[in-house]
Amino acid sequence: MPSATAGPEPLAVRSGEHNAMAKLIYSAICSLDGYIEDRQGTSDWAAPDEEVHTFVNDLERSVGTHLLGRRMYETLMFWENPPDLSEQPPFIQDYAALWRAADKVVYSTSLQTAPTTRTRIERAFDPEAVRRLKAEATEDLTIGGPELAANAIAAGLVDEYQLFLVPVLVGGGKRALPDSADTRSLELLDERGFGNGTVFLRYGSGT
Repeated sequence: MPSATAGPEPLAVRSGEHNAMAKLIYSAICSLDGYIEDRQGTSDWAAPDEEVHTFVNDLERSVGTHLLGRRMYETLMFWENPPDLSEQPPFIQDYAALWRAADKVVYSTSLQTAPTTRTRIERAFDPEAVRRLKAEATEDLTIGGPELAANAIAAGLVDEYQLFLVPVLVGGGKRALPDSADTRSLELLDERGFGNGTVFLRYGSGT
């Protein structure tokens, strides 16, 4: 697959013992009726508070690589160099450090360069290439953005779903999960409620 690399550090398998149990995780913050954006294309209502953000940070510690569509990547680029970072709360500084430390694979037909470190651009989503990446990984991978995740779900690549349900109903917009051509039973692995009403649900892929 054609690719372009930006930043001083090439994307590579991290050093350490091979881990056959590396997972591909789809994580999303969505409304109670299942949307990551409303009809206006906004998601301000999904912004996590300190408690939720700290929990997200802890989940991110097991992640070595993010697979991202262009729009999701451009949103998350903020974390490469947030303004006045030294004056931000510790949980914000923590997430910025986690973002910079992780590898990023961005799928885009139009993006020519990536201004963030540890980043490469791929022109098309190749399920077999992702399968190999999973097999070689020493840390978990996440996939961000519902369109990109739909490709991975259809290919049977997603091992775990991490959903944060925000207590709002938006009535339409961009759905967090795609329509499926078949029925899949998932295994509930974990659940947690937060003070702001958000609920975390973690499911393992089933049969």
